[in-house]
Amino acid sequence: MSHPYEQYLKETLIDEQTLQQRVRELGETISADYADCPDLLLICILKGGVMFLTDLMRHVHVPHAIDFLAVSSYGVGVRESGGQVRIDMDLKAQVEGRHLLLVEDIIDSGHTLRFVMDFLQARHPASLKLCALLDKASRRTVDIQIDYTGFEIEDKFVFGYGLDLDEKFRNLPFVGVVNLDALANG
Repeated sequence: MSHPYEQYLKETLIDEQTLQQRVRELGETISADYADCPDLLLICILKGGVMFLTDLMRHVHVPHAIDFLAVSSYGVGVRESGGQVRIDMDLKAQVEGRHLLLVEDIIDSGHTLRFVMDFLQARHPASLKLCALLDKASRRTVDIQIDYTGFEIEDKFVFGYGLDLDEKFRNLPFVGVVNLDALANG
């Protein structure tokens, strides 16, 4: 039986086993780095980072809280970043004096992340670090330091494992490359 996503899948970029192994490794590294941290807050950028956050926090073995931030970019195309960024949903938690770890699904140009990092830094956290599942470093136009990286990937349009294709297929347990011909004809 074929699945609806298969018509859009050009190739599997990162399979489920490889993803889960790397998420486990990231969780272990984060746990070691924050072993003496009494007040770690994992901040997930909605919606794409949810699956990554959920799996990652299972492997972060130090006490931590979670919170969510929703942002939108405007004035840009579907595969571009760099337009106006706005906060659609702010954090519920107070962040001043806390150790923050921003958890993101993918970093492309860096424009949105730069905005979010500056937005959080203005609230005077004790520290602010960034954990990204996927890094498209070749597309970076803004300087962003990624403290924890899952995978550096080529400039390919990807979906699955939290990343959507027209708001669908976030639930896939792998990261796939979009067949752009099928997408254009679908």
